[in-house]
Amino acid sequence: MYFHTNTPQCCLSEASKMHEMKLCQSKWYFPVLTLDAALRASTDLAFPGCERTSKTLLLTAGKRWSWTCGARLVNCDFFLNPQSLETPALQQLSFTVRRGELLAVIGPVGAGKSSLLSAVLGELPKDKGLINVTGRIAYVSQQPWVFSGTVRSNILFDKEYEKEKYEKVLKVCALKKDLELLADGDLTVIGDRGATLSGGQKARVNLARAVYQDADIYLLDDPLSAVDAEVGRHLFEKCICQALHQKISVLVTHQLQYLRAATQILILKDGKMVGKGTYSEFLRSGIDFASLLKKDEEAEQPSVPGTPNLKASRSRTFSESSVWSQDSSVHSMKDGAVEPPPAENALAAVPEESRSEGKINFKVYRKYFTAGANYFVIFILILFNILAQVAYVLQDWWLSYCSVLFWNVLVKDGYLYECSGFSFLISGLTVATILFGIIRSLLVFQVLVNSGQTLHNKMFQAILKAPVLFFDRNPIGRILNRFSKDIGHLDDLLPLTFLDFVQTLLQIFGVVAVAVAVIPWILIPLIPLFILFIFLRRYFLDTSRDIKRLESTTRSPVFSHLSSSLQGLWTIRALKAEERFQKLFDAHQDLHSEAWFLFLTTSRWFAVRLDAICAIFVVVVAFGSLLLAKTLNAGQVGLALSYAITLMGTFQWGVRQSAEVENLMISVERVMEYTDLEREAPWETNKHPPPEWPSQGMIAFENVNFTYSLDGPLVLRHLSVVIKPKEKVGIVGRTGAGKSSLIAALFRLAEPEGRIWIDKYLTSELGLHDLRKKISIIPQEPVLFTGTMRKNLDPFNEYTDEDLWNALEEVQLKEVVEDLPNKMETQLAESGSNFSVGQRQLVCLARAVLKKNRILIIDEATANVDPRTDEFIQKTIREKFAQCTVLTIAHRLNTIIDSDRIMVLEAGRLKEYGEPYILLQEKDGLFYKMVQQVGKTEAASLFETAKRVILEVIIKFASAVCLSQVKTAVECFVASLFLTRLCLIYCLLFKSYS
Repeated sequence: MYFHTNTPQCCLSEASKMHEMKLCQSKWYFPVLTLDAALRASTDLAFPGCERTSKTLLLTAGKRWSWTCGARLVNCDFFLNPQSLETPALQQLSFTVRRGELLAVIGPVGAGKSSLLSAVLGELPKDKGLINVTGRIAYVSQQPWVFSGTVRSNILFDKEYEKEKYEKVLKVCALKKDLELLADGDLTVIGDRGATLSGGQKARVNLARAVYQDADIYLLDDPLSAVDAEVGRHLFEKCICQALHQKISVLVTHQLQYLRAATQILILKDGKMVGKGTYSEFLRSGIDFASLLKKDEEAEQPSVPGTPNLKASRSRTFSESSVWSQDSSVHSMKDGAVEPPPAENALAAVPEESRSEGKINFKVYRKYFTAGANYFVIFILILFNILAQVAYVLQDWWLSYCSVLFWNVLVKDGYLYECSGFSFLISGLTVATILFGIIRSLLVFQVLVNSGQTLHNKMFQAILKAPVLFFDRNPIGRILNRFSKDIGHLDDLLPLTFLDFVQTLLQIFGVVAVAVAVIPWILIPLIPLFILFIFLRRYFLDTSRDIKRLESTTRSPVFSHLSSSLQGLWTIRALKAEERFQKLFDAHQDLHSEAWFLFLTTSRWFAVRLDAICAIFVVVVAFGSLLLAKTLNAGQVGLALSYAITLMGTFQWGVRQSAEVENLMISVERVMEYTDLEREAPWETNKHPPPEWPSQGMIAFENVNFTYSLDGPLVLRHLSVVIKPKEKVGIVGRTGAGKSSLIAALFRLAEPEGRIWIDKYLTSELGLHDLRKKISIIPQEPVLFTGTMRKNLDPFNEYTDEDLWNALEEVQLKEVVEDLPNKMETQLAESGSNFSVGQRQLVCLARAVLKKNRILIIDEATANVDPRTDEFIQKTIREKFAQCTVLTIAHRLNTIIDSDRIMVLEAGRLKEYGEPYILLQEKDGLFYKMVQQVGKTEAASLFETAKRVILEVIIKFASAVCLSQVKTAVECFVASLFLTRLCLIYCLLFKSYS
């Protein structure tokens, strides 16, 4: 390589162009390196995302009915999915309901009862037939839907507050007493998913919302199953039979004792209508309905004041004034005189999301980087970043030096000089720049991507081990916000932004270093410029950081509102509230957009001032070069000026990226906040019970107090009780009495005060994993996870296919699963929504059958199933868990009347505990009163069952004692006579009592 007559000016002109090219290279360095990944992301994510969005926007809107009054279906078929070729969910439906009529819909689990209501709502696509629904519809879902806000706002649902009407609705829905127990009455904030209310209270709020709307058609999807017998009877008599007597009511129910009051009864089975008529017609016909009612056909007709005989014409015609003025016949339902003060009908917000203030703590940066690599790797990362920038600057410096040297020493003297050594050095610096740049880029992305994955996993583990109180106090939108937007920032934006910031920052230092090395006097004006820059940057960061935090917290309500709206979509559509919820969504979205726009404008404000500082710097360098021209050579001046000019764009970009890094670190800060959540007790402790524990199933509560939070009220008070091995204990009490809280204390969902023993092991000393895996539960709200049926039954692959099929057969789900496309490997919909609530309960029962634990908890497990399925479940439990301790929470007293003992709770206190028959002897007892509330015939049946149970217990006990003492044939004969006489005596006693 030879240099001829190239002047330093030419060399520096070319160097300036090369510098611009290198800046462009550095600016687009990452996209070039990750072009393949970017293309794959576009192909795999962007295009499918656009396709999914397009499909969503092109979905057919559901049928919305007109505003007159009536409902008629003629020979209709409905599909769950109109695109599929599956069997219709409902077939050959035909019925007509008019004003003032009550249509009761019954049938076994999975018969299509809820699907029928969805068809009337227009949510289920119609394949053929005629459907005509006219009138304003109010829908009460089977799983109660409440949104974040006050009790009052949930009931009013944007309707105008009318005190008299509102009080009447509270009265007929049995909410007055419950609201009096709440600190703020009906202004109590419910929270996300109704966390502060029990299941029965949510059901009554759900019903009260519908009643307050004063609609024409009421679709009631089994609202009586979530409450106890006393409250259920009140709701049926005072609400359905009286308050709604002039309305069209379609009631899905498993409470067959209420069918006498129905104008029409519709029986469904496998999606088909197998019977339709009045109660008396079915009794005369003796077909399917009679078999369904074999246990209840003689049940007493509910007492409806003023209506001695309910005829087929639905004689629920009472004057409205008499309905509202009628006092409840149930003593405990009488409302107090407490009246909450009037308040605006405003949606109360959930407690605000916590938001940090001030600058990002250095500890956040340290934890973020060390989450992805150790200190040695971080040191190597810093080293390669510095080496890359040094090599980058040395190229231009060396080119400037060589150009001046060649011109002054060689070219002026007329020599041609072979400079292969110089060219090799420049080439080596170029290769080093590229090599160091690639290594630092790979290291940065490797470290930061690992950090994001590590923090995500830590946050996920912290969420899994967080106490239940955390989920009660934090809407699902807040949690989704951390896992979606904040983790998205860590994965997608922060690595690229950080690399760009470091690269640009080192370039800025290089420019300033070159300028200071060429013109040292430039430090004098540079110091005030630097002070001005620091002031502006601090002012900008203090503002933009808080705005960024505000933007993050205003994003959570968008997620929460969307999640809540999707859960209650049918209710929203039925009540014609789509526009209102759309406006609420727009309000949340606008608030978030305002915060985001404010964040962008602050960035533009800062950019203008940065450009002014850069312009001043260039002017200083240029005039400094002119003033010191005699002491500087052309190469140095050209290098300093070319660097200073490129600083105009680089400096603004670098500082903006530094601010963006700090703002993105807010996402890291928010994620780390969730990695440090308060956790439950340790999952594993040093004290492990033996593998066969619990071998007996004895449970003892010793002076147990329980609260879900340190500042919350006690939900269990001084509870002391002993449950013997293999006992079957029924737990009853009014809604909110503390029944589910007792189970929560047993599972240690929050740490109780006092002691709880299981087979002589103190539960507080055991790890949560050891404790909980040894207790089976069938929950009040059955849970199915997204995945296959196999994974839902056996997530850890502990059982064989034969075991799984046997478990399904024992709960009568084998045929249902066999009809699925891929049988056990069929993917279930989210939350198992392609199964009815009753079928989901049976899946939970199948899990319990598989586990074969010594302790089984049943929390309202049969509330959403028909009596026949209820009877089957109870039979299965008696057979499969005969050697187990079983605790059953139930509102249906026939479910627990055959238990060994009954536990009666009230306001968190144990009021009664003993054998059912013994408790029924106490005429002033709570259990006796609860039995009397179900009606005389049903109460007599419960008495007979209780007598039979205690007789069986006595005979078994006496037999065991006698036979243990028998040694000769004579003694055996005497013992037999004694047992026979004992049985006769007890039968006579029971008969005389009856």
